[in-house]
Amino acid sequence: MTGAGDDRPVAGAQPAELVVVPTALQLFRYSAVTWNSHRIHYDPAYAAAEGHRGVLVQSHLHAALALRVMTEYLGPAWRVTAFGYRIRHPAAPGDTLRFRGTVVEADDDHVRAELTEHNQDDVRCLEGTVELERVEPERMDPEHGR
Repeated sequence: MTGAGDDRPVAGAQPAELVVVPTALQLFRYSAVTWNSHRIHYDPAYAAAEGHRGVLVQSHLHAALALRVMTEYLGPAWRVTAFGYRIRHPAAPGDTLRFRGTVVEADDDHVRAELTEHNQDDVRCLEGTVELERVEPERMDPEHGR
């Protein structure tokens, strides 16, 4: 946002960084609620047999956390209209993951931003882009703010 009492996003804005340290329990629960039965996300012995240092963060969890940077920054008056991402490096429980966004294009009703995620060693784990549009107030769900 412009920071001058104006709620319009501006190109170059960098929302607050989101820092997450995933746990094995979080990964197990995320697998359960998303019906992801791949053992690499909840079975340490299986993940080790596959050559990993432990269970791995799901790609969709990486993505959901990255999106939070922009959805929390812009608030419920905005909705995601397009999103693309690529996982560049795996992450595991105990890693400190830092999610960042940069607004690259903005007007009153549309925002395009770049998203990144880096681990504690500053290795890029995710890169992506997101587009959001302002929701007309009469189309928002009054109970949920969307």
